[in-house]
Amino acid sequence: MKSRKAKSGAAVLIALCLALAGCGTDNNKAASTDEAAQTTDSASSSSGGEIKVGILHSLSGTMAISEVSVKDSEMMAIDEINAKGGVLGKKIVPVVEDGASDWPTFAEKARKLISEDKVATVFGGWTSSSRKAMLPVFEELKGLLWYPVQYEGLEQSPYIMYTGATTNQQIVPAVSWLLQNKGKKFFLLGSDYVFPRTANKIIKEQLKVEGGELAGEEYTPLGHTDYATVIAKIKEAKPDVVFNTLNGDSNVAFFKQLKDAGITSKDLTTLSVSVAEEEIRGIGTDVLAGTYAAWNYYQTTDTPANKTFVENYKKKYGEDRVTADPIEAGYDAVYLWAAAVEKAGSTDVEKVKNAAKGLEWDAPEGKVKIDGDTQHLYKTVRIGEVQTDGQFKEVWNSGDPVKPDPFLKGYTWAASLSEGK
Repeated sequence: MKSRKAKSGAAVLIALCLALAGCGTDNNKAASTDEAAQTTDSASSSSGGEIKVGILHSLSGTMAISEVSVKDSEMMAIDEINAKGGVLGKKIVPVVEDGASDWPTFAEKARKLISEDKVATVFGGWTSSSRKAMLPVFEELKGLLWYPVQYEGLEQSPYIMYTGATTNQQIVPAVSWLLQNKGKKFFLLGSDYVFPRTANKIIKEQLKVEGGELAGEEYTPLGHTDYATVIAKIKEAKPDVVFNTLNGDSNVAFFKQLKDAGITSKDLTTLSVSVAEEEIRGIGTDVLAGTYAAWNYYQTTDTPANKTFVENYKKKYGEDRVTADPIEAGYDAVYLWAAAVEKAGSTDVEKVKNAAKGLEWDAPEGKVKIDGDTQHLYKTVRIGEVQTDGQFKEVWNSGDPVKPDPFLKGYTWAASLSEGK
């Protein structure tokens, strides 16, 4: 039986989410340096009737293709909440910073937001390298980061709320589905940083116990654009599946060059874990149709909350814009933080963290809940196939939301990976 506190938290969430509203605009461009400066100036002069929060994403560089839209969804959530009276009767004022696809810059900007701007919380990051760079800053200064992107797991920080999937809510079920439906021989391709390397370490252990075979493994730097050598290796290895953990605009180069090499989705199954609707817009449906991705949310996810979310996002940023998993997870993060603040009656980080335990919300992706032990969300796993209209057709889902298991304690084959964690 839920406690009265839990029921109260749920009531706050429902109140926050009813009748979502947003001011329409045709501006769908990345936030510029001027925009960030203007927002910061506005926030620094805020009165006691305002609550400042940080927005920290790559608005420039190789990761801007993915992160700008997450920033947009977080700003939309703030606008909606403010339109309903704000939080604790106060207006939320965003302080926007650009991580510039540079991990030391993320750490520097996080420190500024907490120490100088005195924000109540920060929403931000995409790559695990950016998160890893920010983590010690948040732990040192006891700030609170809401991180909206799927990642490799094997991590838990008391000062990070993880609203994207951990490994057992994306990668592990995707590998099992591929083995059962698409073949046993895997070629692992990723960007050269912590998420792809750790994810592939996990996949290799899983393949050993589930009857799979490693056909090849390649890494390229973020922003890499010449995939001729990699594609030649794929052709030689003749895998059944390419499991793709490339991030940023490297995906544009890889998939276009794969097509130019005469390899289509009919010839080779490719499943990505960092290519969503936003990336499809940049790569092209003529290139990606028939490929797969594993996420927890698609624009086509059939829930009443998602219908409203998609309508409001397009109204605010333009009919040509699309929603995607990290966009939705960033939006969720703002609402979950606001609900925890209302429940706590305070923006104090420790009080907010305690109030957040067990909070549930009917998010656009479906019901989510904050796991009090790990500060990750319960999430439904979904595998989708890219269609010619740039949207996903869901081909499999987990049914119910899956409990987060960031250290893969529920898998005996992962014991060596999470040892000492």
